[in-house]
Amino acid sequence: MYVDDVLALVPSMPGRRVLLGLAGAPAAGKSTLARSLVEGVEARLGPGTAVNVPMDGFHLSNAQLDRIGLRGRKGAPETFDVDGYVQLLRRLRTWRDRTVYAPDFDRALDEPVAAGIAVLPQARLVVTEGNYLADDGPGWHEVRDLLDELWFVEADSAVREERLLARHVTGGRTEAEARAFIEASERPNALRVEATRSACTRVVRTGGVSGAPR
Repeated sequence: MYVDDVLALVPSMPGRRVLLGLAGAPAAGKSTLARSLVEGVEARLGPGTAVNVPMDGFHLSNAQLDRIGLRGRKGAPETFDVDGYVQLLRRLRTWRDRTVYAPDFDRALDEPVAAGIAVLPQARLVVTEGNYLADDGPGWHEVRDLLDELWFVEADSAVREERLLARHVTGGRTEAEARAFIEASERPNALRVEATRSACTRVVRTGGVSGAPR
């Protein structure tokens, strides 16, 4: 689904790279859609021609969140290295003759992992997904101009929170701890993200399947 739409964006000439952003509230299905798009494009154009570079690689480490007292708000805009993310997007737009390395995020460790993703020179599509790609806060407002298109991914709030609960329990929280974190952090973050919907190029609605896609 949507692979044909993405292929229409991908240039036929070598040396040009398209950056597609997927914004949306936590657990709306951004990562699931990103993986599907990358797999679909690679099936048509070949291995290494598309890659997913999630914003989550720019989470501040837990040690830094503890230092600044924001561990309980992990996932809020101020808990990311937005300047590092913006610089990566700029490199992805301009460095086309060498590999660009990007950080990934390990959910088992709940920590970013340096250079976990390699964007090869032949990559013609980069899908980057995260909550705040359409946000106009400090630093974040620079993201939109670095993307060719920005889609908003949405799902019913009840479905998202079911996914979030499953995610946090799988990650080691008790159900009570998970529900408390959703109320204190995930819901306020979702409200902020949903307010940016109109700034996106198009809206993509995901299904109501249970589970824990991001």
